Amino acid sequence: MIWTHQLPAVLPQTDSQSMQKPTVLILCTGNSCRSHMAEGILRNAASDIIEVVSAGSDPSGYVHPKAIKALDEIGIDISDHTSKHMDNFLKQQIHTVITVCGNADQACPTYPGQVHRHHWGFEDPAHAVGSEEDIMNVFRKVREEIKLVFEAYAAGMRTANS
Repeated sequence: MIWTHQLPAVLPQTDSQSMQKPTVLILCTGNSCRSHMAEGILRNAASDIIEVVSAGSDPSGYVHPKAIKALDEIGIDISDHTSKHMDNFLKQQIHTVITVCGNADQACPTYPGQVHRHHWGFEDPAHAVGSEEDIMNVFRKVREEIKLVFEAYAAGMRTANS
């Protein structure tokens, strides 16, 4: 795991009846594994205070079945997620961009309204080799790393905005 751009996770003060929740965009290259796991975990932890979306700089066109299974094991359903290109969000107000792989960090444009940008790199489980169980264990390991980081991020947002 690589940590850079450690910035506070403060959200703008909003009147919940007159303003939309701020949007967090999670980027990866293929938008098939890490970004979807992070999206599902962060949405599960903080969907009441933020909108969470994910995309890729070179989307694969699918969500990896083992990413879906890894999150299903912890009660989070991402089976309806789709792989999207990061350009789909260029006209949308994005409060925070979080990249979860080095290639996406390098390719990441600046989005309208962007206040924060973080890079938290995780191993790509799609490149795991070995038996089916060995590969699934890599997905589980990466899921747990993502869960630790993104649940802490959500808790920090709640603390900073309470």
